[in-house]
Amino acid sequence: MQIYDAIVKILTTKGEELEAAKEVFIGILKVLEDELGDKPYFGGEKFSFADIALVCFSTWFYAVENFGDFSIESRLPKLVSWAKRCMQKETVSKSLSDEKAVYDFVVTYRKELGIE
Repeated sequence: MQIYDAIVKILTTKGEELEAAKEVFIGILKVLEDELGDKPYFGGEKFSFADIALVCFSTWFYAVENFGDFSIESRLPKLVSWAKRCMQKETVSKSLSDEKAVYDFVVTYRKELGIE
């Protein structure tokens, strides 16, 4: 899936390859934000399977922003608001990894790859 590839490239590359991966990543998320529109959830007023399937990517936002040196929220505010709304649900927040834990994992992974 393209979003996984873009995340991995953002977290493991530098220079032009990193810049290209950031644009691909933002492009993919822009499609999602456009589909979300002004609805609170992808299913409309109700939290749905689509939200469950997509919210897992939001736990990677913090790491992607830090290693990619950009703000997702400044470019995709509706999508970030949606992710925060989803994370307010106890079932979601208890099921997903904390964004800081994901970041720590990436730091360790980058060290193992010799990037850091």
